[in-house]
Amino acid sequence: MNHTHLRQLVLTVLFSLVAKVSMAQQTPSYIPTEENLKARQEFADSKLGIFIHWGIYSMFAQGEWYMTNANIDNKEYAKAASAFYPVNFDAKAWVSAIKAAGAKYICFTSRHHDGFSMWHTAQSDYNIVDATPFGRDVIKELADECHRQGIKLHLYYSHIDWTRDDYPAGRTGRHTGKDMQKADWPSYYGFMNRQITELLTNYGEIGAIWFDGWWDHDQDTVPFDWQLEEQYALIHRLQPACLVGNNHHQTPIEGEDIQIFERDLPGENKAGLSGQDISRLPLETCQTMNGMWGYKIIDQNYKSAETLIRYLVSTSGKGANLLLNVGPQPNGELPAAALERLSAIGEWTSRYGETIYGTTAGDIAAQEWGVTTRKGDRLFVHIFDLDAKELHLPLQGKVKKAFVYDTKQPLKMKRTNEGVTLFFDEVPTGTDYIVELNLRK
Repeated sequence: MNHTHLRQLVLTVLFSLVAKVSMAQQTPSYIPTEENLKARQEFADSKLGIFIHWGIYSMFAQGEWYMTNANIDNKEYAKAASAFYPVNFDAKAWVSAIKAAGAKYICFTSRHHDGFSMWHTAQSDYNIVDATPFGRDVIKELADECHRQGIKLHLYYSHIDWTRDDYPAGRTGRHTGKDMQKADWPSYYGFMNRQITELLTNYGEIGAIWFDGWWDHDQDTVPFDWQLEEQYALIHRLQPACLVGNNHHQTPIEGEDIQIFERDLPGENKAGLSGQDISRLPLETCQTMNGMWGYKIIDQNYKSAETLIRYLVSTSGKGANLLLNVGPQPNGELPAAALERLSAIGEWTSRYGETIYGTTAGDIAAQEWGVTTRKGDRLFVHIFDLDAKELHLPLQGKVKKAFVYDTKQPLKMKRTNEGVTLFFDEVPTGTDYIVELNLRK
């Protein structure tokens, strides 16, 4: 056996041992509290949240990955903080626009991969109060306004850091000026947990902690131990109702309360990030309005309001929430294009929100013509594209009556052994033509 084969054998054995230890550590031990289970149901009923990616990276107008993509020295990058003064930031305006869109929660980037904290943390001077002339605690203002307007606040938190030397670098941030010899996981892990404790202690009720970055070490020779079990337990101890989610692109592990899919509906994998099995936990799909998460000045390729509304409905048809992203400008304003789409979504949810809020995935899986959602004995048929005056549904012996949701106009039906066929006077048109069916219990 040559050295290469011997090394491969040793690595295989190591992987096996680590995997066994990992599985042993994940034996069922997390029992969610009643408050947590209630929060899970409220989350599942919400259907729409707004993701906000905002930090000093917005000043470069190149997206939130600019530091590592351009191999910028982190000390040079950090100089941007001294000029960060988002004069038009208005928490009330943000929350009001988001609430008017029909969103039930906001997920805000408390700290992204560039390591800059958007609150007054005592763990580092590299934060929006101590390092900028703005000097205001954005998370405090957002939390206070969310509580006033009755909308949940979730906080995104990056597990990785392209700035701190003590973070053991993975496959990103390797050319940002970090001293790799100073990696110190216990130091960094303690830093993260102290920050999380601040966020869950000083800002009132937080709906969820949304982790990101596990994938940074997915190419390590030996699996990296993130010590998630202890971190999740800390969160649940501080706020039992606070949900834990992790954008690790894997099936959820012990201690997580929601399952996240990135840029894909559950069960799909068009973006290459969501091939994992679907769990029984509440589901959430995060998606961008344009192409980027953080503000990028040349990315004005916004999806149309019709596309976004249909994506929201399609997500609901999968029994999931849509976490729709907005990347604020460096001056603190939400882009006009994003506000226009939020307004259009709000017009739709104000009229048709009943057909998605509090629903589960419908009896009929997604079809080329559209999707279905269900609430009790009411089945909502959302028609996006149909080129005929009739629609067959495989619902044998279940339908009592059918009518157009908007007008309450009854629809003619024909029952067969294969289900029921609906007949329309005209071919259904519009962003989302909704038919309501009352089903036999």
